Amino acid sequence: MIALSANNINKTYGKVQALKDLSFEVNKGEIYGIIGPDGAGKTTLFRILTTLLLADDGNATVDGLDVVKDYKQIRNIIGYMPGKFSLYQDLTVEENLNFFATVFNTTIQENYYLIEDIYKQIEPFKKRRAGKLSGGMKQKLALSCALIHKPTVLFLDEPTTGVDPVSRKEFWEMLIKLKAQGITIIASTPYMDEATLCDRIALIQDGEFMQVDTPQNVIAGYPDTLWAVQTDQMPRLLKELRNNPLVKSAYSFGESIHVTFNGELRMDNGEWIIIKENNHFQLSTFNFQFNKITPTVEDCFMLLSKNQNNER
Repeated sequence: MIALSANNINKTYGKVQALKDLSFEVNKGEIYGIIGPDGAGKTTLFRILTTLLLADDGNATVDGLDVVKDYKQIRNIIGYMPGKFSLYQDLTVEENLNFFATVFNTTIQENYYLIEDIYKQIEPFKKRRAGKLSGGMKQKLALSCALIHKPTVLFLDEPTTGVDPVSRKEFWEMLIKLKAQGITIIASTPYMDEATLCDRIALIQDGEFMQVDTPQNVIAGYPDTLWAVQTDQMPRLLKELRNNPLVKSAYSFGESIHVTFNGELRMDNGEWIIIKENNHFQLSTFNFQFNKITPTVEDCFMLLSKNQNNER
């Protein structure tokens, strides 16, 4: 069954086209990730789907309700956690939660089972003002407030941005538990490592979906052999690789460089060479080592983004 359907969504701000003819569907009970960098169009899309912004063209439905005609009904059945912390910072944790329960004509007790695992972690601070909470605690409170009226679809716009790695891990563990309770979750994130926690992902760049599939299928579709290389002279090696005509791509990834070749990489007499037909290129002799690696979603994103730019 379909929880959300979007068809040919377009949105322009002045001369900037934020969304370009986006169409996709989200199945009930799945975690659907929209993965992309800042400025890719994620927040604009979320604001349209949560009835806060009108699209220039196209239409969308949430649980069969039109986001324009049925916006009042949709607001009662969705939960929305915007990227920026938007609760009342001068109210306490407990007061914020009570307020949102009252707005939706319910009580904390009625739907406590939905937020119990989350709220237990912030309950010791229930008398503390929201503005005084840490980043991770703010996110847990915001998620509790988004869930208190038992939504069928939950929209999370970059919920872990600016949160420490431990809190990020805990947050996604909570989302997986919510999925088990039948809630459809649509989450956007700039963190590529979070993509593997979703059932399906849409890789977005410049307002367009470059690919939509399961994380496993996205990775399996990477067409090249990927190598990682490390050296104590990274800038020099990166420059050399990018200037080599047989190097297809070279990007810095943390402490290594991820490289693909138009030819075959081979060790010959203790030296790394690239071979294609009758062409042989020897790489610099300073100390480094190539290791064949499995691509990540981020590697796939970089390749798709490069191909998208080359087509323009």
